[in-house]
Amino acid sequence: MNALLRQLSWGSICLLSFLLLATATSARAAIPTSQIGAEPIRLESFPIEYTVAPRTGMSLSEVRTLSYTPYESRLALGTEAKSVWVRFRIENTGSEARRLFIHFPEAYHNRAVEFYELREGVVYERVKIELNDAEQHPMMIREQAVYDTTLAAGQSATYYVHSWSYSHQWFALNVYDEQHSRDALAGTMLDIALMVGILLALFIFNFLLYFSSRSVENVYYALYLISGATWIALSYGLLSNMLGLFGDIALQFHLSLMAMAMFLVLFMIAIFDTKRSFPTEHKILSALLAVIVVDFIYGIFDIVAALSYASSIAAIMIVITLSVGLSIWRKGHPLAIYFLLGHGFFFVFNAVAVLYYKSILDFSYITKHGVGIGIMLEALMLAFIVAYRIKMLEQVKASQEQLRVEAQTDSLTGLYNRRYFHRRANELLEKAKTQGVEMAVLAVDLDDFKQVNDAHGHHVGDRVLVELAKLLTNSCRSHDVVARFGGEEFMILLYRTSLSSAEAIAETLRRQVYDINLTEPTPHDLRVTVSIGVAGVDLNVSSIELALHDADTALYQAKGNGRDCVCVYGDASDVSLSRETN
Repeated sequence: MNALLRQLSWGSICLLSFLLLATATSARAAIPTSQIGAEPIRLESFPIEYTVAPRTGMSLSEVRTLSYTPYESRLALGTEAKSVWVRFRIENTGSEARRLFIHFPEAYHNRAVEFYELREGVVYERVKIELNDAEQHPMMIREQAVYDTTLAAGQSATYYVHSWSYSHQWFALNVYDEQHSRDALAGTMLDIALMVGILLALFIFNFLLYFSSRSVENVYYALYLISGATWIALSYGLLSNMLGLFGDIALQFHLSLMAMAMFLVLFMIAIFDTKRSFPTEHKILSALLAVIVVDFIYGIFDIVAALSYASSIAAIMIVITLSVGLSIWRKGHPLAIYFLLGHGFFFVFNAVAVLYYKSILDFSYITKHGVGIGIMLEALMLAFIVAYRIKMLEQVKASQEQLRVEAQTDSLTGLYNRRYFHRRANELLEKAKTQGVEMAVLAVDLDDFKQVNDAHGHHVGDRVLVELAKLLTNSCRSHDVVARFGGEEFMILLYRTSLSSAEAIAETLRRQVYDINLTEPTPHDLRVTVSIGVAGVDLNVSSIELALHDADTALYQAKGNGRDCVCVYGDASDVSLSRETN
């Protein structure tokens, strides 16, 4: 009986040993295996399997007992997979030893990265890279973690890679020979550097625009650009590559994502002038801005917790900003359609990236770089909006300037009108009081102008007025003021001019009128003359009105003296007058 029991026990032990060996062999065989030989090694998409660890501090022996999911070497598992283990086997089927370089390009955004190499089921080497001390680790090369090993001919090894992330899990594993490893390290950042360079160029340009235009939307757009450039440089490894920022320090730069959202909302408020033009949309945007600001402040104290809300807030922000943009567009704002186009690009590419981060879409250049592409396209469209708005403001400014010119000039002759003359003359009067200089006024009137219109037509009369206006303008200095007061009457304010000099100027003008030459079809016998009244300006008065009245009085005296003459107000003699014929 005892012998029988011993035989059964021995059989059970053998059976159990066989089952364990079979299980171990089966588990070993189940690990995805890639073979290398004498050809160049460039494995960028090869079979692996992964598991999400229930806790971060698990040992390798515990991890080996977990259930694994087959996948490719590029994967994204979303925000819930903080601690992920990947395993794969490589077998050297060649006749010579091969040196391998296992690249982890996205190591820069992790807390830590671990490599385990097992040979014959035993740990051959273990490397752990703490990202807070990444610059001191020889296997952290710029933004990438690179594990270096050698497989002898016919040898195989199993590799476990542990990725412990702060927020979301996405990465790729590549296996290279030495030459391809060097190439991969040399050419990974060109596209990201180009994106960041374009955004920085736009940033500088918009700050320069602000100094010339003083428009606050230029500031918001520039800050949006610098936030977007920072986030792209951080998320795709450029900050780690160039500045060596890793771990907890680099994590703080994720605040730039929230800052970008803040400045985009502020840009919308400014560019659409929502406070004044769209009060309902302004309240919605203000409420959204408050939520983003609260999360930003929260992130200063606990960035990991704040980032857990960031994805939801970003989704809400995109929906609200698109809805507000659509509402403003329906209400007729000309810039809203361009904002919707740019923000639509941002929405589409960010949605693609989010689906990738959630492991719904597979790895591709578009899915991996979706957020960066979306930011770039939106930034370029916002640049167009800024340029278009500047053009609109310039048009408005030109229209206002045209209205201002029309409001102060005579439409026929181009001279100043009566309203402008009074304003400018009173300004010069105050200036003359301060400087103690003399001024004089000339009142000029065409003689018998009604007969010119009746005999030759109003079109000829208009040409006479235009030619006389040119003569008066060309005969006066730049600081004098020449205006048409109405009909055939003109007024000239002569600054820094004595009464006697004003009389001489008036006499010269009277003679020059004879030289007015009207081209055909004006009749050759048309001759025009002017009468001119001259008056000095009393600097003790408060306005120019008295001088104008005195000049008009002198003008009426010149008319009474037979026209075609100059009269000076207050002259006791029978005026200074002369009549000349051609």
